[in-house]
Amino acid sequence: MPKQTSNGSMSNEDALKLNARYISSSRVSAYQAYGLDFVQGRREGVRIWDLDGNSFINCRSSGGVFNFGHRPQFAIDALKAALDEIDMGDWLLLSPYRALAARALAEILPGDLQYTFFTASGAEAAECAVKLARGLTRRPGIVCLENGYHGHVGFGLAMDDEIYNQWYRPLTPGITRVPMNDVDAVDRAIDDSTAVVCMETIPATAGYIVPPDGYFERIREICNNRGALLMLDEVQCGMGRTGKFWAADHWKVVPDLLMFGKSTSGGIYPISGCCYSEKVENFLKADPIFHPSSYSGAEPGTVVVCEVIKKLTEPGFLDHVNNMSRKFKLGFDDLCARFPDKLVEHRGLGLMLALETHSEEQGFALMRQAVAHRILAVYANNRRSSLLIMPPLIISSDEVDEVLSGLEASVKAMKA
Repeated sequence: MPKQTSNGSMSNEDALKLNARYISSSRVSAYQAYGLDFVQGRREGVRIWDLDGNSFINCRSSGGVFNFGHRPQFAIDALKAALDEIDMGDWLLLSPYRALAARALAEILPGDLQYTFFTASGAEAAECAVKLARGLTRRPGIVCLENGYHGHVGFGLAMDDEIYNQWYRPLTPGITRVPMNDVDAVDRAIDDSTAVVCMETIPATAGYIVPPDGYFERIREICNNRGALLMLDEVQCGMGRTGKFWAADHWKVVPDLLMFGKSTSGGIYPISGCCYSEKVENFLKADPIFHPSSYSGAEPGTVVVCEVIKKLTEPGFLDHVNNMSRKFKLGFDDLCARFPDKLVEHRGLGLMLALETHSEEQGFALMRQAVAHRILAVYANNRRSSLLIMPPLIISSDEVDEVLSGLEASVKAMKA
């Protein structure tokens, strides 16, 4: 057995060996090459500590899982109280807990979105949403974005870039991929066979590319005219991440289907799902049990969802997100002006921000330096020149200063 440290936990070295032996030696080797050669231990607020006691500010947040920080007390208390009374619940039976969580979501959803189907993951939410679209329209076609990402299974895997799905072919047919921010390409791709246009409102693995004004409004119009549904994936960019409840709110666009996840867990209990309008719900008259899933809508998770939405809608919460965003952007302005040989620009909305370097090599180097300077941030996998900065939404002004200081030191340590 690995030796124990004085605080009763393993050391980084021994935990790495244990992971290599029983999880994956290849994965451990890859993480060591990335500079992520530590093992997560204690965590609280915006910070995690490795097993040797080194502290990192988490600017990855697992893609938004930790929007409310690590181990938020409100979510812990809600889950503990729920577990005194209920278990997961039977997916087949109706549940007051799911209904209450769906009602809470409906109060912040855009437009006429009212119904929610809860899932265990964002990838499963994508499966459900596409199934609903195909079932309602009786069409097979799916239009999606190049460099988008909707999970690693089924429909989502087929919509992913080749680097994700090249080993697992043949894939689900009927997928048409179009360039980002090209309305004309979307217009050409949609025809009488198109069931749904599926897009991340802010593409995450593409490096947080913000669409131009008018983009989604035009796509919404095209979908209406062609009888296709619009499906927006807000698993990462939703629930306050961009400074509004949903990224779609920035353009006042109402999709037919909206996927959510990650942050609805409170970082405590995994739960995701897809929301939809009355028009989409009509399909359930034909197939009311369209997606049997043992873990969908686990009742303790729906209890946490209600508390997450309470926290999100507290007066001043989104104001704080936007204030911290402005502070980051001012700091990034300064970094880009001072280090033009290493930084090209920054972009993003709210606390979904990216620093753009000149090359994939520089993006990789900046990630390694950031981790070395105790800022946990990773590059965008479909745009590796971009370093993604996605801290918990509760980050304080002093902690923003700490991140900016760490990033400055990281940029200075990079080779030109």
